[in-house]
Amino acid sequence: MNAASNRKWWTLGAVCVATFMLLLDITVVNTALPAIQKDLGGSFTDLQWVIDAYALSLAALVLTAGSLADRLGRRRVFAIGLGIFSLASLLCALAPDPTFLNVARGLQGIGGAVMFAVSLALVAQEFPSGPERGMAMGIYGATIGIAVAIGPLVGGLLTDGLGWQSVFLLNVPIGIAAIAVTYWKLAESRDPNATRIDWGGLATFSVALFVLVLALVRGNDEGWGSTLIVSLFVAAAVLMAAFIAIERRVAEPMLPLGLFRRRAFTGVQLAAFAVSGSMFALFLYLTLYLQSFLGYSPIEAGLRYLPITVASFIVAPLSGMALAKVQARYLMSGGLALTGVGLLMMGGLNLHSEWTALLVGFIVSGIGVGLLNPVIADVALSVVPKEQSGMAAGINDTFRQAGVAVGIAAWGAIFLGVGASRTESLAGGAVSHDQARGLVEATSSGALPQAISQLPQQVQGHVREAAEQGFLHGLNEILVIGGVLCLVGSALALWLVREREIERETLVGTSFEEEPEPARA
Repeated sequence: MNAASNRKWWTLGAVCVATFMLLLDITVVNTALPAIQKDLGGSFTDLQWVIDAYALSLAALVLTAGSLADRLGRRRVFAIGLGIFSLASLLCALAPDPTFLNVARGLQGIGGAVMFAVSLALVAQEFPSGPERGMAMGIYGATIGIAVAIGPLVGGLLTDGLGWQSVFLLNVPIGIAAIAVTYWKLAESRDPNATRIDWGGLATFSVALFVLVLALVRGNDEGWGSTLIVSLFVAAAVLMAAFIAIERRVAEPMLPLGLFRRRAFTGVQLAAFAVSGSMFALFLYLTLYLQSFLGYSPIEAGLRYLPITVASFIVAPLSGMALAKVQARYLMSGGLALTGVGLLMMGGLNLHSEWTALLVGFIVSGIGVGLLNPVIADVALSVVPKEQSGMAAGINDTFRQAGVAVGIAAWGAIFLGVGASRTESLAGGAVSHDQARGLVEATSSGALPQAISQLPQQVQGHVREAAEQGFLHGLNEILVIGGVLCLVGSALALWLVREREIERETLVGTSFEEEPEPARA
């Protein structure tokens, strides 16, 4: 009994460390991006791909990784994921140019996909449904919230102190230690009815997602009505349709579409996509504002994210415990609503704004994220039978990472498009649309003085202000749209998620039970 109790806490610890490490590598890199760009060179698009290459690999492979873990053994596959992630981190640190870095980030995402897919399944096998799992999910949710929020601070400290390479090198010793603990303390488990690998589904889904993100990233450069961009969007739609057709016909699909007949299952996936596609994807652009626009150093920018860290840290464990008393849909909907309100409060930035204009929005959205993450983690596993936990975790993580990948690309397209239009308009004909877009990109990288130095001296001051106004206009637009996305997700969660579809043990003192009694649903 004691050994089993110790094992479950070792399991939770290993999962939290691995999850912290792989999520940290989404936000920790944000703070290091200006230093990476300065050292390796590269365009605004290259900066997007540093994040998107990682998120795309996660989104594309996490479903297959979950099924593979159910088949080969969750502990074994988890350890393999840790090994791939640690090796790829070393390669990232050794990158000589942006292309090498982005390829290494893609490899890192493969390792992250394996770790992410198995993490919740490992927790589920050790913690039974009910308050104990709720507490475990609270700790897991707090880990997610802290990793996402504290990433910029850790990135700032490492980048300023040791160079941007250290944000990747940090993973190597931690990963090795986590592999040792995994083999030493964790129990092996499998699904005796595990599915075979759905190669057709994997190929069509992965390529569809990549093509969609590529179209969004390249749209402003190529022109949204160009043959290339239109073809990419059409290809993404055709491939996604092919994926759905394959999943309907294949005997053992990687994404069983029948699961979406459960309203709660659909609701939790949409909630995960909404928060990832808004708040987590927008961290990149908020970081560019703090560092490149306001001129803060990596450490100074990271410190200004602390309100989100503290709010998430306090709220997440409370949210996990509240699952025993409060219906999941209220917690999920409330968390998304607060996150959306926080993003809306961050909007309205102008040339005279200081970072404190973001403060209240940071706190409100931090509370929302802290409230939301443990609930998503718990419901994602609790709406399917326990033996399908690997697949359930994989599906939920796919929606999370697809939200980040698509969000970063979409926000970047809107940010540059509307920012360039505003810059061109305010410049009064002094610059073309392509030049205006270049000026917004230069503002994003802190290189605006060099960019405007090539213009006639008499228009430099006017164009500089136009470019800064364009940058802020683009940022305000995506903050508002991101907030709306969260609010829509909140409404959908409230509508779709129902407690009767969530497996819970009968617990003394709970406010709701899976019994045929109260008319509380």
